[in-house]
Amino acid sequence: MQVSEISQTPSKGIKITDTGGMDPSITDLLSDDLLSFLTNLERCFGKTRRDLLAARIQRQESVDAGQLYDFLTETRAIREGDWKIAKVPEDLKDRRVEITGPVDRKMVINALNCGARVYMADFEDAHAPTWINCLQGQKNLHDYACGTLSYDDPVTGKQYRLNQSTAVLMVRPRGWHLEEAHVLVDGAPLSASLFDFGVFFYLNAKALIARGTGPYFYLPKMESHLEARLWNDVFVYAQRELGIPNGTIKVTVLIETLPAAFEMDEILYELKDHMAGLNCGRWDYIFSFIKKLNSHTRFILPDRSLVGMGDAFLKAYSLLLIKTCHKRGAHAMGGMAAQIPIKNDEQANTAAFEKVRQDKEREALNGHDGTWVAHPALVQVALDVFDRLMPEANQIDKKRADITITKDDMYQVHVGSRSEAGLRDNIKIGIQYIAAWLCGRGAVPLNNLMEDTATAEISRAQIWQWLKYGAELEDGRHVDMELYKSCLADEIAKLKAEIGEVAFERAKLPEAIELFDRLATADICEEFLTLSAYPLLIAESA
Repeated sequence: MQVSEISQTPSKGIKITDTGGMDPSITDLLSDDLLSFLTNLERCFGKTRRDLLAARIQRQESVDAGQLYDFLTETRAIREGDWKIAKVPEDLKDRRVEITGPVDRKMVINALNCGARVYMADFEDAHAPTWINCLQGQKNLHDYACGTLSYDDPVTGKQYRLNQSTAVLMVRPRGWHLEEAHVLVDGAPLSASLFDFGVFFYLNAKALIARGTGPYFYLPKMESHLEARLWNDVFVYAQRELGIPNGTIKVTVLIETLPAAFEMDEILYELKDHMAGLNCGRWDYIFSFIKKLNSHTRFILPDRSLVGMGDAFLKAYSLLLIKTCHKRGAHAMGGMAAQIPIKNDEQANTAAFEKVRQDKEREALNGHDGTWVAHPALVQVALDVFDRLMPEANQIDKKRADITITKDDMYQVHVGSRSEAGLRDNIKIGIQYIAAWLCGRGAVPLNNLMEDTATAEISRAQIWQWLKYGAELEDGRHVDMELYKSCLADEIAKLKAEIGEVAFERAKLPEAIELFDRLATADICEEFLTLSAYPLLIAESA
């Protein structure tokens, strides 16, 4: 991989991967002023980020030793205090349906045009962060901010243009745990969070404000209010550097880790000048529940398909999120409907859409102010529900004082069986997703669902958990290495037979199998598979 140093004085100390062969309209985004801005972000906040990641490890050691997460005694005054977040902008007051997806040019246009109130452009779980994917995604969003976004399909000749009225744009940068290997500051990789945020904000904040909207973000994978405080410090600095009033940036935080669920008030408080709401990141939350409690046998989960939002710890955390947000004047956003249209099977398609409708009714009746869908075809289904059950722009006035959620509620395990079919689903879905990710695709349709990185995380973590504790299946057998390896070999053989040997190799399935197997059978439950997969991804794209 060729690396060249940007030698101009303002950005001294920054190195960037060679971008030879890319369209100049993409590489020209990386101006010296932008690189200087990124350098300053890393130098100001990089050490704090690394210290907070180290604190995660120390906290995990305490959980492993038996000291489970709880509501913090030292922040009781914040939880019991009478305060609210700052005013939410007009274009974020009605968020009844939001669509999420990757930052591919055609998908960006389709998402903005689909009728959802908000589109979350995703540089995280639905994004495979090759260098070209990251830069092209930033270029696509910059073109949107400048009013020049369009696409002509070179194969079909179809033209894609933005409607006069589009969804409000929000952007999800990568989490604090990830780094951008293609940008080095003082010899070390730049935080991927700071890169994704910094590039988008620097290039587009003023243009978005001029269009009557603003720089809005979704923040993923946080584990504490101190990590939220770091984001707030970044925002204060960035707005000051660009001469933009403090509080212009607005964010929604995904509550998708178990420790963060015990600090929702505190996270809202730390970001209160920039806060718009919290979101139930349900899939990553399941993964976090397995991972964070991996040393405790009483938290073994049933098949993934039986871990639903209407019961046990998922119900508890979603209700607590609603109550917490509405007390502070913030939006409480519901979770993802991952279903996609099922072609050539009208009966199955109707059943899938009905499942979505029921899920969205539960969210609206509980008090959520909006929800997520992964496919444009689901927008109207979700809109119909929220239009019927939430006639106003939101239902923040629904305080849910009737809700009391205890620590024990947050640890209640879903009732259900474990099956060989569930084990096999974890194997084949996890492997196929990782293979697609290594090929540069972050949002992947599998088994009539639009899957992202959380899918593979749940799959490998659940198999790891079942293996560690010899989980009992519904037929009385226990999950051991022999059963797992037998199912793995069988699912691999099925994939080879289905797509052929040549396509099997070309689709990166051998690499995906090796990585998945290594993580599922490791001595410890690895924090994130993307930390192991990222070097493979960038080596392949170099």
